[in-house]
Amino acid sequence: MTIWDEAVQRGIPGRLEAARRGENPTVIARLGSGWAVLGDSQLLLGYGLLLADPEVASLEALDASHQLAFLADMARLGRAVQAVTSCARVNYAVMGNTDPYLHAHIWARYDWEEPERRAWPVWNYPAQERAAPGVAFNLERHAGLLEQLCAQLQSRP
Repeated sequence: MTIWDEAVQRGIPGRLEAARRGENPTVIARLGSGWAVLGDSQLLLGYGLLLADPEVASLEALDASHQLAFLADMARLGRAVQAVTSCARVNYAVMGNTDPYLHAHIWARYDWEEPERRAWPVWNYPAQERAAPGVAFNLERHAGLLEQLCAQLQSRP
């Protein structure tokens, strides 16, 4: 088992620790409120997350200025995803039901998706499609995407 596999098994805390050490291969960039990372599944190219750092349980755990900073960074990552992927729109989700740490999902949505799927959250895609080996994050396959997203974030505050 690799260091990264161990970090993934530990959930968001493990992923954050790996990002801080420079060992998280999904990192796009460090933003003011946390880490912009690519998601484990790239079924819909550009799927990313914003992991709050420092760790907090929820958006409500932050004071107003830090809440605004997190939401602004979430939108900033969404703009970068849209600019790089030319997706039709971006969907955002902040839940914390499974991983009780503040993080936001940023989903690129595309016109080529089947209409009945495009109208619903990405979680309605069958799990086997979202976890298929051909769509899993792969550093070699997704290095260019990481670089483009990082460049967008650096050029557009």
